Amino acid sequence: MSVNDKIVTDFVNNGISFVTTVPCKQLGGVIEKVEAHPDIYHIPSNKEDEGMGLCAGAYMGGKRPAIIMQNTAIGVTINTLVTLTQYYRMPLPMLISYRGELGEPVACQAEMAVHTKGLLNQLNIPTYHFHEESDVEELDKILAYTFMCNKPVAILTDASFWKGY
Repeated sequence: MSVNDKIVTDFVNNGISFVTTVPCKQLGGVIEKVEAHPDIYHIPSNKEDEGMGLCAGAYMGGKRPAIIMQNTAIGVTINTLVTLTQYYRMPLPMLISYRGELGEPVACQAEMAVHTKGLLNQLNIPTYHFHEESDVEELDKILAYTFMCNKPVAILTDASFWKGY
């Protein structure tokens, strides 16, 4: 089973039926699988904070949501994460491409990588970093944890996990 298939299977097995995404080259394969899955309602978002608002609405409507996004937008989402998602104790798995590490071809991506983990830590958001393809085996437990605790959780997936930029 491919990494993309495993991610979508774990989403469905954990009752995730609403996913919003913001385009990202690294996440393109999993976004295609989400879009094609009959048990997932997929809504593309223009911005990550908008996507979090959509996820909040889906959650209040009885759905289990997830967002797929880049780490470069963590700064844009801080207010939404704190005043909506965390304040109302909404579970939100965030599958995040961790751009900006060694080998990154886009300079502005590297700057946000320096701050991503620190910002998530400051917000007390549990963060898991997938480096190797085998790390995806932990996703099922991470998703179960997210919904058990009613809190956002960040799953950072770097270039080595996705086999390059």
